[in-house]
Formats: sequence, structure tokens, C-alpha cells
Amino acid sequence: MKTEKQLRWSNIALIAFVAVWGLGNVVNNFALQGLSVVTSWILIMIIYFIPYTLIVGQLGSTFKDAEGGVSSWIRATSTKRLAYYAAWTYWIVHVPYLAQKPQGILIAFSWLFKGNGNFINDTPALVVQAICLVLFLFFLWIASLGLTTLKRIGSVAGTGMFIMSILFIILAVSAPFMTKSASVQTPNMLSFKSYLPKFDFAYFTTVSMLVFAVGGSEKISPYVNKTKNPGREFPLGMLVLAGMVAVCALLGSFAMGILFNAKHIPNDLMANGAYYAFQRLGSFYHVGNLFLIFYAIANVLAQISALAFSIDAPLKILLGDADPEFIPKKLSKMNKKDVPVNGYIMTGVLVSILIIIPALGIGNMNELFNWLLNLNSVVMPMRYLWVFLAYILLNKHLKEFKSDYKFLKNPTAGKFVGAWCFFFTAFACILGMVPKTSLAANPSGWWFQLALNIITPVIFVALGMILPIIARRHQNA
Repeated sequence: MKTEKQLRWSNIALIAFVAVWGLGNVVNNFALQGLSVVTSWILIMIIYFIPYTLIVGQLGSTFKDAEGGVSSWIRATSTKRLAYYAAWTYWIVHVPYLAQKPQGILIAFSWLFKGNGNFINDTPALVVQAICLVLFLFFLWIASLGLTTLKRIGSVAGTGMFIMSILFIILAVSAPFMTKSASVQTPNMLSFKSYLPKFDFAYFTTVSMLVFAVGGSEKISPYVNKTKNPGREFPLGMLVLAGMVAVCALLGSFAMGILFNAKHIPNDLMANGAYYAFQRLGSFYHVGNLFLIFYAIANVLAQISALAFSIDAPLKILLGDADPEFIPKKLSKMNKKDVPVNGYIMTGVLVSILIIIPALGIGNMNELFNWLLNLNSVVMPMRYLWVFLAYILLNKHLKEFKSDYKFLKNPTAGKFVGAWCFFFTAFACILGMVPKTSLAANPSGWWFQLALNIITPVIFVALGMILPIIARRHQNA
């Protein structure tokens, strides 16, 4: 009989890498920081990403039988109420994520069928968002049917995107040496000064995008105790993961500097950067738009799969182990196909509002895309806060729990590192609310974006506080 513990450190590293990393992380952060992002990647790996992944390792090992992820960790170390808020946060932060996925699908289709990125620059934001709303509602209906086909596409699409990300680095870094048509676009790329960030206020407002890029390793916590030797194999796998992410981030950013002038970054680089990159690589290697087409197809499949999965999975995590004291029974009600219909309706309403309302005040589609991406970098890391709180609470009661793997054996050191990661994440989220557009160029748009960045998380928290009130009224009725 085979033992259940079959995974080695190499398996852990690869599983985690596919779950955490993507080409978009390179493109988005290069668009915000230019070549200085290379130094930022090194810093974020050392002071944040490595301790984050090792913290997840200990939590996953300690609560190996917990099925609710972060909310289960909080419940075991604290109270049911805090566990509910952890589950609520995990779900609600996916609302902006869902609101942006239809944009990604439309952009990919534009490149696939038109061969350019003009769609994002020429089409009025309200028109695009109306199409996005129709797309979202269509996939919401598809997901409500209980179909799993779109989710199965995810594994294929994820592999394809992983291959395209590695291919991008290899082709871009080697292009100046392999082809005569390629030339380095950023001047003074070998100068040390080109990689030094300017640590001013504007710089710190971009840190949330770095945190957003490296977060999410709690997804692999179920694999901790499936390794042959959790105390050795898992931390080794996490260190290898950190090395893989660091290499891809550094070489990917360097490759972006080869393809784009870091001192004159296109305004639509976040939306169209990856497509521009593969289009230029195709030109360098004399294969036309072949790389671009492959990437666009992989991205369409990945976006569709992510949309379907992110509608269903986070909601089922919230409602699957719902406590009637905090979540109304009507919201948790399942139909014959095991679909929480009322939960889907709530998701549909919130995402629809976030798709349409911002378009009324942000008329430029490219600016709207960048804003929504920035909003994701503000709200998505809010769920990481619960990971670090769980680790602090675990170290507070360390003698009560057993684990095959411990990141730090000293509980005081554990609480300190957990607190550091917690406050660093909160710091990044708060400063990330500052819009990345120019205040002088568009004052009304800048203030509108700032208001949305502040109001959205506040509304998310408020909704989470309202549900228990409704649940109690239903219980007392």
C-alpha cells in the first residue's frame, strides 16, 4: 500500500509556483516602477515573501485536517466571530477581481482578432463596461448550472500561461544576442543607478502591487503534510519557490527593460504590455504574431477559468461551513445542483455595481483598467492579514498545538515576525489607495479614484458586519 506522503520539495515548489506567479506580475510592476523594480523585487522577497511562505507552512502543518483554510486557522486559535470575518474577507475581496476578469477577456479577444491593443484606448469606458457586465452575467449563469467544464480548462490554461511566462523570459533575454533586429530599448541598462528606486511617497504607493504579486501561498497549505518529511521538505520547497519567483521576477523585469524603454513607459502597458512584448518578440524572431496568438489564446482560457472558479470557490468557502449565527440561512441555501443561488445573486449584484459605477466617473478605458487593477492590489492583500493574525495567535498558544514543521521555534520571535508581516501588508494596502494617475492632469478623476479606493473596502467591511445582524433577526423571528 502506497503511503499518502508522496510529495517532495520539488513538487511543492512547482505546485506553489504555478499558484502564485504569472507574467502579469512582471508587467504590472515594471509599468509602475521601471527598472528600479528589480531592487524592489529583491527587497520584497527577503523582508516579506520568504517569511510569508514559511508562516503558511507552519499553519498548514499545524492544522492539517482543517478544510476551511484561513478561517479554520482563526477558529482554532481564536473565536467563531473572527473566523466568520476571515471567511467573509476571503470572499469579498474577490469582487473587484471578478469585475476585472471580463476586461481581460475582451482585451485578449481584441488582440486575437484585431492584432492590436487599440480597443482599450479607443472604446468609451461605459461601452466596454456594459459589454463586461453582459459577459460577467453570462458566466455567472454558466457557473450557476453547476458545470465543471470551465474549471477543468483551468489546469490546461494555467500550464499554458506558465509556459508562456518562461518562454517570454528566455526569448526576450536572448533576443539581443540571437537576432540582429533586436536592440535594447532602455538606455544605460548596465548602469547601477538605473536599478535604484527613489524611496519617496510615490514609490511607497506602489508597494501594494508587489504584495499583491507575491501573495496567495496559503492556497498550498493542504500539501504540507503530504510531503515525506514536512519538517525538511516543505521549507526547502518554499525556499526553492522563493528562488524561482525571484529569478522570474528579476529576469522578467530585465527582459521588459530590453523590450521597452523604462524611462518612457507606455500608458497602456498594464493592459497591453504582455501582448506588445510577444508581438515584438515575434517580430525579432521572424514568426509574425505567432507568439502573440499563443499567449492570447492561453490568456482567454485562463481568464474564463479564473472567472468561473472565482465565482464559485470563494463563495462555497464562505457558505460551506456557515454558522447560522453569522450568515443567514437563506444565503446558504443550495439548489439541486449544489449551487448557493442566493449567494450567486449577492455576488452578481456587488460585481455589477463595481463594473458600472466607476465607469460613470472614469471615462478613459485604459485608466479604468489600471484603476481596477490597483483596487485589486489594495483589497486582495486584506485576506493575507488573517494569515498573519492566525500565526500571531498560534504563537500565543504554541504549547497547545503540535506541528511537524515549525518556521520559528521561539514564540516571541514568531509573534514579532507575524506582526511585521501584518503591519507591512496593512501599510501597503493603505498607501496603495493613492491613485497612480496625475493629480495635476486630471484633478476630478484623481479624487474620484481616491474616493472609490477608500469607500470600497469600507463598504466591504460594513457588509460583513451587517450579515450577522440579519442572521440574528432570522433566528429570533
